[in-house]
Amino acid sequence: MGRAFEFRKERKFKRWSKMSKIFTRLGKEIVMAVKAGGPDPATNAKLRTVMQNAKGASMPKDRIEAAIKRASNKEEKDYEEVVYEGYAPHGIAVVVETSTDNTTRTVANIRHYFSKAGGSLGTSGSLNFLFERKAVFRFPAEGQDMEELELELIDYGLVDIDENEGEIFVYTEFEDFGNMQKALEEKGIEVTNAELQRFPVSTVEVTEEQEEEINKMIERMEEDDDVNQVFHNMA
Repeated sequence: MGRAFEFRKERKFKRWSKMSKIFTRLGKEIVMAVKAGGPDPATNAKLRTVMQNAKGASMPKDRIEAAIKRASNKEEKDYEEVVYEGYAPHGIAVVVETSTDNTTRTVANIRHYFSKAGGSLGTSGSLNFLFERKAVFRFPAEGQDMEELELELIDYGLVDIDENEGEIFVYTEFEDFGNMQKALEEKGIEVTNAELQRFPVSTVEVTEEQEEEINKMIERMEEDDDVNQVFHNMA
């Protein structure tokens, strides 16, 4: 699970880094976290998580502080998290997670991306059975004992643990996100990224040409400012 996740994240971060999209996404997440639980990370676990992710992504400290200050302004616009589901060409299931201040604009754009590629936008919840939602925590492997860590984290919902290129990936079920976050904090482990991911229950084989076609559609979606993450069941 870890290596597949690492490959997907690396591929997305390469694209995002070219257009600074990740800072925009993190800025919106900070705003939503502050509006939901206040500007103090000591009492707002969601904000702590987003700030960790921002630091791990090398987001400048002044941009993080500016986003928190902006969110505290009552006139700052609200963002709504909306999930869209549909099928790309060749029967590939696609789930698109967004945060938007204009759902009319966002749904129109997402529908356009699907239809332009020859796919179709489906109804909410129609693809839940095809994906498992899990929490993924990433932190440096230096100084960590994998076997000891695995035993210590089982009681907090550990599903899987993997090491790849100097980093450790810890996986839990969706509902154990908070338990694992608290456990890692108490152990003094500095998490560089923590988020919820959707993993396909099974995958669909496609040809190289079909994969390129589907990836073009996914890339167009990921370039949209309202889109946070795109998941699929392509092998």
